[in-house]
Amino acid sequence: MRPGPYERHRELLQSIVRASAAGECRRHFTEATGQDAADAGMRSTRTAGKVFRSLLGRTFALPQPGELGLVRTESSPYGVGPAIAYPRCDPAELVAAAGRAAAGWRVAGPYERAGLAVEILRRLNTRSHELALAVHHTTGQPLQAAFRAAGPRAQDRGLEAVAQAFAESERVPVDSHWKSAQRGGPPRALRGTCTLVPRGVSLLVGCPDFPLWNGYPGLFASLVTGNPVVVAPHPRSILPLAITVRVARQVLAEAGHSPDLVTLAVAEPERQVHRRLATDPAVRIVDFTGSARFADWLEQHAHQAAVFANRTGLNTVVVDSTDDYRGLVRGLALSSCRCNGTVRTTPQNILVPERGFSTDEGHRTLRDLGADVGDAVVRLLGHPARAARVLGAITADEVRGALTEAARCGPVLHASGPVAHPDHPYADLRSPLLVRLRASDERVYTREWPGPISFLVGTDSTSHSLALLGRTVARHGALHASVHSTDPLVLAAAETAALDAGVHLVENLDDLPADPSSALAELPGADAHFVTGRFRVVRSRRRAPAADPVRAPDRPEVAAGSPAATAALIDV
Repeated sequence: MRPGPYERHRELLQSIVRASAAGECRRHFTEATGQDAADAGMRSTRTAGKVFRSLLGRTFALPQPGELGLVRTESSPYGVGPAIAYPRCDPAELVAAAGRAAAGWRVAGPYERAGLAVEILRRLNTRSHELALAVHHTTGQPLQAAFRAAGPRAQDRGLEAVAQAFAESERVPVDSHWKSAQRGGPPRALRGTCTLVPRGVSLLVGCPDFPLWNGYPGLFASLVTGNPVVVAPHPRSILPLAITVRVARQVLAEAGHSPDLVTLAVAEPERQVHRRLATDPAVRIVDFTGSARFADWLEQHAHQAAVFANRTGLNTVVVDSTDDYRGLVRGLALSSCRCNGTVRTTPQNILVPERGFSTDEGHRTLRDLGADVGDAVVRLLGHPARAARVLGAITADEVRGALTEAARCGPVLHASGPVAHPDHPYADLRSPLLVRLRASDERVYTREWPGPISFLVGTDSTSHSLALLGRTVARHGALHASVHSTDPLVLAAAETAALDAGVHLVENLDDLPADPSSALAELPGADAHFVTGRFRVVRSRRRAPAADPVRAPDRPEVAAGSPAATAALIDV
């Protein structure tokens, strides 16, 4: 007999759960592929390219309930027009179908759900190059960056969410027993049963720039905790999530479950399908990573749902002092260029005291820093092939308009200009814009600007910079903050400011990687509520029979939630 999905992936799940409990980073798909080999493989993608081209100009086959017609909303910034037609379905029908499928999925239990989730990720892994091309041609990311954002590293984020959701699900004890005192008689033996009840239909709102990297944690956390998922991609970037949904539906159907546990909701932008779904009374979970404006809207209007919103916000760098000035300059230049300013670590606000700062090369002023960062950008983008690998292509008029508007907000230290792509002459590549501002220009730098736009903001002092960091990030959100200082007291104060603002902090790292969460810097499930907020525990109690066993036959005899439970929970 063929083993079930959990048995097939039991060893892998065990290793990821144990690594997570120990605070270790285990990258199964990345390590199995070998990142160097994977990057080299992206230079020869004939097979994946053939599969990708077979999708262009055709209807994306995805039978779903409530189909109303077809919709085409994507275009490639590299001139390869996807023109793929996706089924547009009635949002209410998709939610209703998900609700109907939920009962069977709840009964399946965490073991089978986790096993099937790993199987979905395993099959996605075999299509990593195809997914990378889909991300490349819908988001404008350079090809190698797209592979990192859509291939094994993104799948490892999904696998981590599976393991964390599985572990949290298994912390709930199935059976409990105790004795209750009663008047005039011996203690009464009681038994209780705890049942994990999924919250309900989950909505994943896709982002336009990193649809898989940002989407997989919520998608798989919801599935493993028993919630069906409606996936609503951004209209500019549908294909990566559409492929994911199709693979998930195939795996679920093969296992005898309803494929409507995972569905795709697409429509023309003016229909605002994301807002309609987010406020549907039957949608009980919403996942979103992106602009603070839409995250705020979700929290204000999706009252019926648990909203997991990760704001891109105002990534901020505080410069106090450095013992590696050239490294600081190179790091700021590279991080402002990567993927046209769309990566999670792109700095928008660089806060520096007006009086300047000390370095290993002597005192430096704001003017010095701006000029040196601009020169570093010119050197970095001076070679067309290297520029194409770093920048990526702009996909939205919103970014073009923001570059023009931001250039009028203050003295321009480095102007944004066109950069030629060696292979795609019509691709719109732009160098980053660096603008000088004063601390009083809050109306400018507290606004979230799309694209490769950074502001060099002069402050009264490092203390003033840290106060601005805490206040602006707490109000408007951010994914990361950085501090550069040789003073331990400043580093301690920066850590306090970051904690108060609730933002991830990195200290004295000149070249922060584009995907720091692959190195345990920002784990979507590190906060247990990311998982536990997706289910409730319902308890029942009753009088125990005289011969009632003291231990459930299908669970290890360890305290729920203990280290022993974490290590043993998948050995049953």
